[in-house]
Amino acid sequence: MSEQNKAESIDVKYVAHLARMHLSDDEATVFQEQLDHVLEHVRSLSGLDVDGVEPTAHAVPVHNVFREDETSRTLDHGQVMDNAPVARQGLFIVPRILE
Repeated sequence: MSEQNKAESIDVKYVAHLARMHLSDDEATVFQEQLDHVLEHVRSLSGLDVDGVEPTAHAVPVHNVFREDETSRTLDHGQVMDNAPVARQGLFIVPRILE
């Protein structure tokens, strides 16, 4: 690795420390090599000629596909409440999860 690329490298041990992850020396060495390899590929993209290429967020056009909001037959409220383990005044009663 050149000195310039080494200066632009991301220190895996430092990132692991920030993430509160414990890495062994062997793991850090493997991950550092892998990350450096990925960064090398990313740096190679800066050499591409992209003049005249429009920026895109997606490789293919993305369109929202909405259906018409139509009413349809639904379950009967009484039948649904008959299946509720605990119900009161037409509402489901569930255990409290927050104090």
